[in-house]
Formats: sequence, structure tokens, C-alpha cells
Amino acid sequence: MIVSPKIFYTHCYGKYAIPAINIFTLEQVIGLFRAGQKANAPFIVQMTPVARNYTHQDMLLGMIKAASKIYPKATFAIHLDHGNEAHAFDAIASNSFNSVMIDASHDPFEKNVERTRAVVIKAHKNNVLVEAELGVLSGVEDDLSIDEKSARYTQPSEVEQFVKKTQCDSLAVAVGTSHGAYKFSGGQGIQFQILQDIQHRIPYFPIVLHGGSAVNEAEIKRINKNGGRLNSSALGVSSDEITEAIKYGVCKINIATDLRLIWARVHREFFNDNPELFDPIIPGKSYMEACETFMLEKFELLGATGKVSQLKI
Repeated sequence: MIVSPKIFYTHCYGKYAIPAINIFTLEQVIGLFRAGQKANAPFIVQMTPVARNYTHQDMLLGMIKAASKIYPKATFAIHLDHGNEAHAFDAIASNSFNSVMIDASHDPFEKNVERTRAVVIKAHKNNVLVEAELGVLSGVEDDLSIDEKSARYTQPSEVEQFVKKTQCDSLAVAVGTSHGAYKFSGGQGIQFQILQDIQHRIPYFPIVLHGGSAVNEAEIKRINKNGGRLNSSALGVSSDEITEAIKYGVCKINIATDLRLIWARVHREFFNDNPELFDPIIPGKSYMEACETFMLEKFELLGATGKVSQLKI
């Protein structure tokens, strides 16, 4: 069943969070839907412009539609992640998305407001929600000073005006996480004082945490044991930080890197252990199972397990 994220956010605020999974492959879709139905947990399926370019939006939507028939009790929303205006307007026109993200976070405040508001106007006419972003997620590769990194965090003093001016439906914030596998290599972690201040200024407004993957150390070691060369300093968001963030209004947590690491581990181990084999179906089945196991654990961590039956749909 496809459900508006608004229903998810209203129910989960301050109690649990909805995992938003970036999908690229059939195996990820099947593993996600299997887990969602088995756990009776709500989730968001999302695609980036990169994923759309890799296959095609219609192909990804086709896989999602098929999975919803195969797993009819799975309850989910479909979201466009990190789009510009062209991506967002295309997704809105397709009548296949429940929400879209407009990422104008690198622009000055007023320009971000202007671009976000334009998408909101068009989206709301079609009953589509809009996720905006304020602040810039920095990675360790950005080579920024402490002062520069602090300046890129979401400024709590701006959030109230931003939400009021744009009328966006959820807000992605920069509070220390980053995309990719090297989120906290500098040891800074999530800046909870910023989250707390944001929540104080826009209470009960859904906050989104990008870069929410855990980056399991065991996965890194298994990848490297089988020919990988990932830096051992790769570090994600800890379980304790994730559960703590939920208390401050984080309703949606984006996850992508973890599934890519699992893909690399499954396939490197398979072809290392079975160099005479070449059939993609064999490791593909293992990857489906690994994705399902991962998602079941993630639903449990975020507190989403069993919550579908409590939703007012």
C-alpha cells in the first residue's frame, strides 16, 4: 500500500523513525519489500537522479509497482531524493511520487527559499509533499577548517523563517553527518545541541537526517579481506546516535551507503570463493537475503517494527 509520508511523520514524531532507502537494483527492492512486509513496518523507497540515469525512472517505478503486488502488505511511500527543479517537476508530473526533494542547500538563504517555494507551489497542487534542505552536508574530503564546517551546519536561527516562507513539508538538516562511508572520521558525531535548538524553534515539524548509514566495521573488514581497499577509517552513524536523534524530531533517516557496502561484500566473497562461477543469480539471491536481514535489523533499531497496524490510513 502506498501512503503519504505525512501520515508516517504525524504518527512517528518523537517515537520512532522511517527508514528511507535509496534503491538502484532489483535485489534491493525485493529485499526491502520482503523485510517491510515481514516486519509490518512503514518505509520510504527513494531514488536519486543518479539512479534514474543508471536505469530509468520508469524502470525503477516498475520494479516498485511489481514489488507492491508481490508483497501486498508492504506499506510505503515513494520519494525523489536530491533533485533539482527539472527532476522535481518531472517526478510531480508523473503522478507516481508521494514526495520530492529540492536540494538548493548550496545557494544563499533567499535563493534557497525562492527555489524551494517554486517547487512547493507546483507539488502541493498535485498533493505531493516537498522535502527541502537547509545547511550543507560536509564530508571529510572537503578539507574544511572547524569554523568553516560550523558555518555549513544548519543555522537554527534560520529554520523558522525558512519553513514559514517556503511552506515545505519536511526539512533535511546538516548536523554533522555526510554522504558516503567516511561520515565521522574526524570524530565529531551528530551535533545534538543544533538538533535540539531546531526542534525548539519548529516543534513537531518533521526533520530529515541524510547520511544515516551505519557503515558496519565488520563489512569493511570482509570487503578488504576479499580484495577491497576501503580505508579503515570509514565510520558511520552509531546506533546510539540514531536513536537519540529520533527524540529531537528526526522522522526520516536516509540510507544508501550500507546497502552498497553489503553489495560489495557479498559479491567479493562470492567470486573470491567461487572463481570458476559467473552466474549473477547466485550472488544476487544472497544479496537479496542480506538486504532483507539488514532492513529487519534497521526497522528494529528505528522502532518502526509493527507500526503499520497503528497507522490511521
